[in-house]
Amino acid sequence: MELCLETGYTSLNHVGEELCGDHVESCVDGDYTTLVLADGLGSGVKASILSTLTSKILCTMVSNDIDIVECVSTIIETLPVCKVRGVAYSTFSVVHVNRQGEGYLFEFDNPEAIYYHHGEAMDFDREAIEVCGRTVFKSKLNLEEGDIVLVMSDGTVHAGIGMILNFGWPREKIKEYLNNHLTADHSARAAACVLASACNEIYEGMPSDDTTVAAVRIRRRLDVNVMVGPPVNKEQDEAHVARYLEGPGKKVVCGGTSSQILARHMGERLKTSLEFPDREIPPIGYIKGIDLVTEGVITLRRLLELSRKYISISDLTPKTYTQRDGASLLADILFEQSTHVHFFVGQSVNEAHQGLDIDITMKLKLVESIAANLRIMGKEVTLLYV
Repeated sequence: MELCLETGYTSLNHVGEELCGDHVESCVDGDYTTLVLADGLGSGVKASILSTLTSKILCTMVSNDIDIVECVSTIIETLPVCKVRGVAYSTFSVVHVNRQGEGYLFEFDNPEAIYYHHGEAMDFDREAIEVCGRTVFKSKLNLEEGDIVLVMSDGTVHAGIGMILNFGWPREKIKEYLNNHLTADHSARAAACVLASACNEIYEGMPSDDTTVAAVRIRRRLDVNVMVGPPVNKEQDEAHVARYLEGPGKKVVCGGTSSQILARHMGERLKTSLEFPDREIPPIGYIKGIDLVTEGVITLRRLLELSRKYISISDLTPKTYTQRDGASLLADILFEQSTHVHFFVGQSVNEAHQGLDIDITMKLKLVESIAANLRIMGKEVTLLYV
């Protein structure tokens, strides 16, 4: 069983500010994933600069296995000093973990991270370390499949001060909320959105502090193979389908012609649903042994729209898909379930599109744009053209 790591985050800007004073940086180096959430002093441009510098410097240094003492010393010596307050200040949380779930968490003045384990939000054991007169907390990580590490800026615990909640949102209450609304099936991005959305509701849509939630989740690898369009040369149909079917994981096919070729190769019937959950999206189909059968270009257009919303760090739309139309079902498989996506792209011109505002170039651009957004989500994506 191969395990993988995924990351995601959501940010709320201080009301009236175009820039967020929090910044999240992440990188993957071999087996290790490093994620840093930094919260700059104040809000607006200065806070954004402080948090961006902090997160980028720490992410680079930690991912290169530089000792945390040296990392923190570098931050203290590097950050510009605020003329008003006379301090150079940015809080941070650092997660550094490998695909086996082994690593560590460092925290400096951010709210204490939350460990979602076996369906329950809990605390990490923490060890205090003195660095240049500052206290940094270290926690050893030994994550299991389905575990989620949630780190956050103080906008989460300040939510509702002077509004719905006089004294903010206590951490214990946040844990209770997560126990009721988070599951091990949520992706990292969905988990971050669950908490950030709740904070936004408590702020009544007008956050009085920058608020960011970032998550790291360990999960099982899942490959998804997506066939889009038939090959240019019909003589390649059988080889193309055989290559597609031999790959591990889930199977998806987009497009009527591709579905017919696939069904014929498999000796199965292609059936079309009579239901229209979304009147703008053509109905799905069914082929025994295939996980999802959808129409082509129209469904992919909607999928691209959904992917743009999904990767937006400020979009609070739930990152789970309960609708039954083809685009939503495909989004759930690709965005929430998959870790590795393999596109099998046929470049044949579809005669059914003659006279319509659809051509092969448009289809290829759709696939490439979707693939680019999947990579932003942290998926490993391959494209095979025939």
